[in-house]
Amino acid sequence: MAFATVSDLEARWGRELTQEEQAQASVLLEDASAMLQALVEVDADDETQAENLKMVCCNMVRRAMTSATSDAFGITNATATMGPFSQRVDYANPTGDLYVAKAERMLLGIGTATIGAIRPLVERKTVHHGSR
Repeated sequence: MAFATVSDLEARWGRELTQEEQAQASVLLEDASAMLQALVEVDADDETQAENLKMVCCNMVRRAMTSATSDAFGITNATATMGPFSQRVDYANPTGDLYVAKAERMLLGIGTATIGAIRPLVERKTVHHGSR
């Protein structure tokens, strides 16, 4: 079960997808939902969580789908030089992987565990050398 539909993705993206993009988005929405389901303890009665999961799922898919395009979306660094002609563009997600961003992890409560320490019990044993 996907947390979001292609229509949800289109509404958040602000454009209609082509038939080819819709097919790709459908598969990616299923994949993103499976990833999120493995990371989050889903409460079927929590409407806020459901909306957050839908939003994060759409964000994950949009990042993956725009990674291969020439849109400015996802560019982390761009450099241009005029002589002797140089240009460089770095993308945040060049391979089109599905991932959950840090802010989204916080929103969903993923990875918010704290680390504590327990002082170990050390027993001292007295060693007797010979008898007196």
